[in-house]
Amino acid sequence: MHKIIEDLNWRYATKKFDPSKIINEDDLAIIKESLRLVPTSYGLQALKFLIVDSKDLREQLVSASYGQRQVADASHLIVLCAYKDVSENDIDNFTQNIEVTRSLKSGEMAGFGDFMKKTTSSMESDAKTQWTSKQLYIALGQLLTTCATLRIDSTPMEGFNAAQYDEILGLEVKNLNPVLVCPIGYRHPEDQNQFAKKVRKDQEDLFETL
Repeated sequence: MHKIIEDLNWRYATKKFDPSKIINEDDLAIIKESLRLVPTSYGLQALKFLIVDSKDLREQLVSASYGQRQVADASHLIVLCAYKDVSENDIDNFTQNIEVTRSLKSGEMAGFGDFMKKTTSSMESDAKTQWTSKQLYIALGQLLTTCATLRIDSTPMEGFNAAQYDEILGLEVKNLNPVLVCPIGYRHPEDQNQFAKKVRKDQEDLFETL
């Protein structure tokens, strides 16, 4: 069996973490770099990953997560956020970064920037939020796979009160919309879900060649 398949079979949505086990700095650095490399629309990266270290904040977030203790007991808690709005300044910073990174002339990416500004300015507010939010599901998939490769457990979560997260973490002033939550760490020996056989459809039911 290929290692990728072994990794994906190993992972599961961890229901109970061992709070005594902490992810080391080297592995955390790999996870952060993996998220930095996540593909996004235009490469704009209209997103931010909040790593909540504060135990007090994480305990507050338990109630905002419908009592799911993983957000407090895991080694680390990552809140995947999308920009509520993409400004012209965001696009200017992005095109300037392209020019610096690729040693281009100043202003060489201005046309591309103008195209993005025209595209994003024509979007309704809800459409823009939906556009940036959808990209975080790509990031979540990469996060889960990276963690599995490192033999770090994870729990992808949509089940939380976004308005309460907004208030507890002060996201409104940061132009951020909390879309997904993912506690990461190490499974507790008492978590019975780790022993359950993974249930998936057969490939014959999932794939069709046209």
